[in-house]
Amino acid sequence: MDLNDVALFVQVIRAGSLAEAGRRLGIPASTCSRRIQQLERDLGVRLMQRSTRRLALTAAGQDFFRRCAEQVDALAESARQMHDAGESVCGRIRVAAPADFFHWFPLERIAQFLGNYPNVSLEFELSDGYTDMLGENIDVAIRTGPVDEPTLVARPFGSTQKALVASRSYLDMRGIPAAPADLSSHDCIVSPGHNGARVVWRLDGPNGREQIPVKGRFQVSTSRAQLDAALAGLGIAFLPTFMAERCLKAGTLCEVLPGYAYRDVRVYFAYLTRRHIPRAVSAFAEFAQTIMIEEQMIDAVPSVARPLEMKSTGNTL
Repeated sequence: MDLNDVALFVQVIRAGSLAEAGRRLGIPASTCSRRIQQLERDLGVRLMQRSTRRLALTAAGQDFFRRCAEQVDALAESARQMHDAGESVCGRIRVAAPADFFHWFPLERIAQFLGNYPNVSLEFELSDGYTDMLGENIDVAIRTGPVDEPTLVARPFGSTQKALVASRSYLDMRGIPAAPADLSSHDCIVSPGHNGARVVWRLDGPNGREQIPVKGRFQVSTSRAQLDAALAGLGIAFLPTFMAERCLKAGTLCEVLPGYAYRDVRVYFAYLTRRHIPRAVSAFAEFAQTIMIEEQMIDAVPSVARPLEMKSTGNTL
């Protein structure tokens, strides 16, 4: 039995005729008649007597209408409420972001967002590791490229670049690298490689992109800790420029190989699907993009006509 036919039966009775029900629903009266006949065959009873002028319910039809009408109305109301919720900015938003996110993103701006949308709550999962968006019920994740997970929909909304930095004390002790290949013999501050895999830094320079294998005696997963390690003289770090900019201006860090950087590192919002994204999630994404540009955490990129489907690696900013 098709439950849509049950709902149609209720609408036909309330409309008073097959023709009027068809007009209200935008379907031919003949289609209404055919579907009601199919419902009667499925139930094994006659629900109504038809004439050219009117419909008359049988005893079975009266009982069936009485039982079904309230349930059909309840389902319609549930659908309406769900639609209204989707059209309003409300509900819980779960966000996955890098572990250092709130060192750079002012919490005062989060207070501003929550003040603008009093019916919204925010929950953040902060980690530089892989976040299972489905398993953790994440609505949106902030990721950096390259990304390679085909089950996610990723929309690029900004870019940054990474530069090499070190303290003067480290460079005085170990010397200044003259070329990217020299990095292989230096202490480099890196994130621990997965299962001991070697770490490769990608550098864009005069000869295009080079991939340099590096290693170091101090490894730590968060960018903030890598910055602190560079300030402490533990080696050369490869960091987003907005993180190191203040230290470079103050002279507490020096840029290494200034002609080389990892340029145009795209930043993405990752979603589980491109369809039916709640308005609250879209509102937060738009807000976060605006603040990250204003705080110079990222540079704006031209809008993209449609999201790219790709799987995120969970890289940090």
